[in-house]
Amino acid sequence: MKYYIVFVFIIIFSFNLFSQHNENNETENNNHEEEFNATEVIMHHIADVHDWHLWTITDKETGEEHHITIPLPIILYYNGNIDIFLSSKFHHGEKAVVKDDRVYIIHHEKIYMANKQNTLDFDEEQNVTNIMPMDFSITKNVAAMMFASLLILFIFISVAKSYKKRPGRPKGLQSFMEPLIIFIRDDIAIPNIGEKKYKKFAPYLLTVFFFILFNNLLGLVPFIPGGANVTGNIAVTLTLAFITLIITNISGNKRYWGHVFATPGVPIWLLPIMIPVELIGIIAKAFALMIRLFANITAGHIVVLSLISLIFIFKTVWMSPVSILFVLFMYCLEILVAFLQAYIFTLLSGLFIGMAVQEQH
Repeated sequence: MKYYIVFVFIIIFSFNLFSQHNENNETENNNHEEEFNATEVIMHHIADVHDWHLWTITDKETGEEHHITIPLPIILYYNGNIDIFLSSKFHHGEKAVVKDDRVYIIHHEKIYMANKQNTLDFDEEQNVTNIMPMDFSITKNVAAMMFASLLILFIFISVAKSYKKRPGRPKGLQSFMEPLIIFIRDDIAIPNIGEKKYKKFAPYLLTVFFFILFNNLLGLVPFIPGGANVTGNIAVTLTLAFITLIITNISGNKRYWGHVFATPGVPIWLLPIMIPVELIGIIAKAFALMIRLFANITAGHIVVLSLISLIFIFKTVWMSPVSILFVLFMYCLEILVAFLQAYIFTLLSGLFIGMAVQEQH
């Protein structure tokens, strides 16, 4: 049954990709069809946007495209003013938004202040030189992240209530979540942090594991509320890695900091070299956490989309079975990767925290 579900997801995913192809590639003239730009479509899919695209409808008579999207809130701060409006005001980048004496223009999902002619200025390399306001908008990734957080809250509040009613007798959703919770406790928290101190850090490890897992799985669902590349956004993985870095170093004991600033067995004259090396090592651990999660999730999305794009590149229906079979395999692999990356991030976080709090033997 699960393979049929994955197959349906792939069909919907292909439809969404074709819709985005129509959205991002307009016909230059009526006699020549523009070539399919796989790179543009793939990069658009994995990038963060200010609305939630559902599909594109093309009028057969006029050739006009109608984009069906869910607009998201735009929140901008500029020169002491806060402006709030929906992303639909931009009309997919075709119009500027005027708020008093402030004119906003969206270009490649970035919002700029318009010049005196209400246009954008470009340099020789075609980079926009206009001022950018502070953008606190609820983008697609933020909305998906909020949905995942609410889903996690709903599930675990329900599980907590079930434990109060039926302690020691798991049932329903509780019986599904309990093995995962026990796994994090018994195979990550206790072995790496120790039985005496693991309870202090178990809530964080459980939170980060399920946050990454739910966002990874939702990112594989090709329709709303899925399809967002949350953990493939380096800002998200940077924040998660930074939280682990802060918890690790705040919790570090004398032995941990003594190893950093006075490495045992190292001559005093070598300490000026070893201290910077140890400090770089602390930052490198968090950097590795950030890059590993970001790169693996993003690479998975790119591979799946590249395989689907083969259908449109070769422009033949005979490519569809080959493409679908490879995507089916990659989709199953991506489900495994979703669990694996959540596990690896949590395991390494527990390991780093354990190294910081373990006592001298």
